[in-house]
Amino acid sequence: MSMFNLFLFPSLPLILTILAVVYYILPYFTTFRSLASIHGPWSAKFSNIWLGLSTRNGRKFAAAIGRIGNMGRFSVLGTIIREGIADSVRAWKFLPERVHRPNCSASSRRLTNCSTFYEAFVVGTTGMFNTRDRIDHTRKRKLMAHAFSLKSVGKFEPYMKSSLERWVAQLDRKTAYPTQNGLHKFDAMPWFSFLAFDIIGDLAFGSLFGMVKKGRDEVEAQLTHGGPVTVTPAVEVLNRRGEVSSALGLRPALRPIAKYLPDPFFTKGVEAVADLNGIAVRSVVSRLGEYEGEKEKKSWDSGRKDILERLIHGKDAHGNKMDRREITAEALTQLITGSDTISKTSCAVFYWILHGERAWPGTVLPKLRAELDAAILPGEDVASYVSIRKLPFLKCCIDEGMRLHSTSAISLPRRVTSEGVEFDGVRFPTGTVLSVRSYTIHYLEEIWGPDVNEFKPDRWLSLNTRQKRALNPFSYGPRACVGQNVAIMELQIIIGTEFRRYDFELHQQVLESHEGFSK
Repeated sequence: MSMFNLFLFPSLPLILTILAVVYYILPYFTTFRSLASIHGPWSAKFSNIWLGLSTRNGRKFAAAIGRIGNMGRFSVLGTIIREGIADSVRAWKFLPERVHRPNCSASSRRLTNCSTFYEAFVVGTTGMFNTRDRIDHTRKRKLMAHAFSLKSVGKFEPYMKSSLERWVAQLDRKTAYPTQNGLHKFDAMPWFSFLAFDIIGDLAFGSLFGMVKKGRDEVEAQLTHGGPVTVTPAVEVLNRRGEVSSALGLRPALRPIAKYLPDPFFTKGVEAVADLNGIAVRSVVSRLGEYEGEKEKKSWDSGRKDILERLIHGKDAHGNKMDRREITAEALTQLITGSDTISKTSCAVFYWILHGERAWPGTVLPKLRAELDAAILPGEDVASYVSIRKLPFLKCCIDEGMRLHSTSAISLPRRVTSEGVEFDGVRFPTGTVLSVRSYTIHYLEEIWGPDVNEFKPDRWLSLNTRQKRALNPFSYGPRACVGQNVAIMELQIIIGTEFRRYDFELHQQVLESHEGFSK
């Protein structure tokens, strides 16, 4: 034993050094030598430290294109940026279909497949967003597609209108009393969050969360079926969950021990994951009741025409319906996408419209208001979708706001399959991860022109083919947002209603954003 100790301990530093060289450096010269010419942080050639820190700090979308701090030296990266070792290389300028079209579909030959990034977003049962199995994803998407068809979406408007009427009533109360300068302070982000949560609560679960009425960030949660009901700050929980899941997606193996890591970012983030699932559990239980086993789902029918009703009665190709766990998983996905992304996108479009008016007075708001006044009937508190869905300038403003903000700024990674793939003259071997950042595509001057950083909604009136393909707010391919019809409808009604009813002046000089799963 003593001879073993004498041999082991003096050699331990050397052994660890050799292992580190083999793990981090050897692949650089062997398997992934074709990536050596790709620009990026020097440390990214051998480790994921730069990528991990950028993600941890919520600035990955900006750091990648040299918009903050000392990352400026990477601002001339060309078409591809290398953000980490072999499994963290990101495509920069590829149009989305080149990476995302072949992934996770039912085709037999695939260039890329979903990476392990998605595993960090699974809570219990996989949902359509986070399943990596292409057959399972195809099945789930077909079930969900029924709920989000154009015919189904049209029946969601009464629920949106009901929440918007409450929202408008609250804003009317806030502006009812006189002030010295005639202006009232409107902290937009919280109120857009309250509205988005109430709308998706009504659509996905059949009941409002009541955040607009209370004017506070709190909803009921239930961590387990039959467990105690608690009150939790939903917006805060959702933000923390997105941040920690995006970080753990880089190394899903850390997820089981994340709550033990000496960093509150991870400990509080793991708690947020459980709390958010608890919100979905509580909401599904409230709608379906305390059913045990697989009882006939006809007893769950509420007569409503909402998302949850479609999920309950939807059938796959074999005539099978979703069980409670799968319904909860899909309802959780809708809660996340229908609240987080809509609230942030609404607020960003709101900001950019006002920013454009401040930068070029008289070019944005008067034109938008005139279009809305001509389309919306007098006395209508909330714009009807049929009256505004084809308004060209409203659509231009929303598209330009989505381009400039890029709510879904993170890259959704795809792992190169066994055949390898070549893009822009670079060979990407098996195991390399490729993805497309909407944020970078939306800010490429060669696509959008020298005024790429400016809010110019009129650019959407005369787009070329490349620009039409480059707008990517809902991703691309089989993994594109299945609820984009609902999202577009909701954005048009919200933006149309607020700018037709109220006059706004922008107080904040610069839009600040922090990236989790969305920003």
